[in-house]
Amino acid sequence: MDRTGAGWLNGLIGVAIFSGSLPATRVAVLEFDPVFLTVARATIAGLIALLLLLLLRQRWPSGREVASLVVVALGVVVGFPLLTALALQSITSAHSIVFIGLLPLATALFGVLRGGERPRPAFWIFCLLGSSVVVGFALKDGLTVSPVGDLLMLAAILVCGLGYAEGGRLSRTLGGWQVICWALVLALPIMLALSLALRPVRFDTIGTPALMGLAYVSLFSMLIGFFFWYRGLSQGGIAAVGQLQLLQPFLGLALAAGLLHEPVSLGMITVTLAIILCVAGARRFAR
Repeated sequence: MDRTGAGWLNGLIGVAIFSGSLPATRVAVLEFDPVFLTVARATIAGLIALLLLLLLRQRWPSGREVASLVVVALGVVVGFPLLTALALQSITSAHSIVFIGLLPLATALFGVLRGGERPRPAFWIFCLLGSSVVVGFALKDGLTVSPVGDLLMLAAILVCGLGYAEGGRLSRTLGGWQVICWALVLALPIMLALSLALRPVRFDTIGTPALMGLAYVSLFSMLIGFFFWYRGLSQGGIAAVGQLQLLQPFLGLALAAGLLHEPVSLGMITVTLAIILCVAGARRFAR
């Protein structure tokens, strides 16, 4: 398998892992405060990341790399999880899909601005078409408008797209798993302090499903998924591989159907097939 193909495979594995975040979060927030869940998962992942960096004796990032790592930390460790947790207090999960559908486009734009990539014009057509399909699916049943929630979600998408692009660019020199580990370590002091301040009074009353949900978003969504995701972005191109995110909402819904017994409609299946075609088209014209 060539480097580009490996990038798409790693990216797909990363997206599949991220897709489990939605059902895991739905279970966890039944018993955990959303803000605590955000900082706790970053704390747990940060402690594991610190241990990995020490055990494997990784080099310290340079001053320029630290500046980029701060951008990554603010985007994907702190910004996106916190802003979405706050937004979901005033908007529905269906509403959030409208904005998640814009994440591949934001990642591609920042890939051009920060990664120096130059996809062909046809790429942008498939990129916009894929985003439109996701947004259209979310809008089909109507939405309750919340200006505050909308602004928070828009901010979340922008900082996440920047964090993805910056991490993908930095992975070319620092390494994919090293990028997310160092970003988590940079955020660890603040996340640890907030976790201690916001922790539940008692953990023995928390059910096993909620604890498993916390474990999943901490270990997989916040750490292992990024090992594959950043490696994929650096190998296959930030703008191109970033389009795989279009599949994330629907993979998440499929997992929710299997684990939480939520219904999957024919429309969801049709839209997923349409998105696969858009991603295939974007891949063809990415370079």
